[in-house]
Formats: sequence, C-alpha cells, structure tokens
Amino acid sequence: MPSSAAVRLQSRVDKFEDRRRELADAALLTLADLGYARTSLRTIADKTSFSHGLLHYYFADKIDLITYCVRRYKDACVQRYEGLVAEASTPDELAAACGNGLAATLADAPLMHRLWYDLRSQSLFEEAFRDDVAEIDGSLQDMIWRLVRAYADLTGTQPTCSPSAAYAMFDGLFQQALQRHLAGSETALDDLRDSSRDLLPRLFV
Repeated sequence: MPSSAAVRLQSRVDKFEDRRRELADAALLTLADLGYARTSLRTIADKTSFSHGLLHYYFADKIDLITYCVRRYKDACVQRYEGLVAEASTPDELAAACGNGLAATLADAPLMHRLWYDLRSQSLFEEAFRDDVAEIDGSLQDMIWRLVRAYADLTGTQPTCSPSAAYAMFDGLFQQALQRHLAGSETALDDLRDSSRDLLPRLFV
C-alpha cells in the first residue's frame, strides 16, 4: 500500500497535469490561428481568461506550451484515426477507411495540422523542438505502419517499402491536401481520400 505522503504527492502531480491540459486546450485555438512565430505566452494570455503569470507557472516558455499542445492533439488524432479503420474486415474496406479517415482528420481541424507542420519546420532551426517533433513523427509513422501491417494480414502479402517510406508517402499526400484545402480548393479532401485509398494497395507486391 502506498503511504499517505505518496498519495498526496501523486494527487498534486495529477492536479498539476490536469491544469496543464486545461490551459493547453484553452491555448490551442490561438496557437492554431497565429502559428509559432506570432504567438507568445502573453499573446495567449490576452486571448484567453488566463494570466501571463499563470501560463508561465505551468509552462516554462512558449516552446514548452506549443510542443505540449501539438503532442496532445496528435495523440488524439492517432486514437481517432485508428478507431475509424479498426472495423474494416476486407482489404477494400481497409483502403477505403484509410482514405476516409485521413480526409476526416484533415477536415476536422486543418489549423491544428497547420500548426504541426509549422512546428516541424521550426525544428529545422530550433533545436529545442527536435526531440518532441521526432517523437510525434515516430508516433504518426507507427500509426501508418500499423495500417500497412493490417492490410498485409488481410491480403497475405508483404509491403515493398519501409515504415519510413510508407509514412513519407502518406504524409506527403496529407500535407499537399492541407495546403490546397487552406487555399480554398473544393477538391482537396476528395483528392486526399481517393489518393490515400489508392496508395495503400500499391505498397504491396
């Protein structure tokens, strides 16, 4: 049995993390709207009900806040996407669910995905971002590879590419569709849906 001191300590840790999540959720819209370069803790404080001092207590700086927000959002995206494809029971159903899931994910929050690509670009210049970006990229690559392995199990075949290559192809389709969608293209989502559905079978012999 844990001691009462350990229980109290864990309770404080849980409350601290709950508060960080609350502040991050409140900051997400501002971050997604303005992007990395135009956002500071003070900017977020001005656009939310939280003070600059409170934000700074829970987050060391805007890098800490932005990486926390993006990681939290991407984790939710992975769970939601895998839920969309989990019910597919044939190769065609899985390929269709792949395209539908990516299009739905993009349509749900394009500005959040823009923030992710902004953060990934910034990691080329800001060393402080690199470990977090690499970890998020790794989780997304694992998500795509689980999809590829599920297709392999349904078809009894083996993929002809590596996990990193599969992720690069799907990520390229997604980023291109995001750019077009934000520019006002009426076909970007449909093109992403169709291209992703068609890409999956092409990764196999």
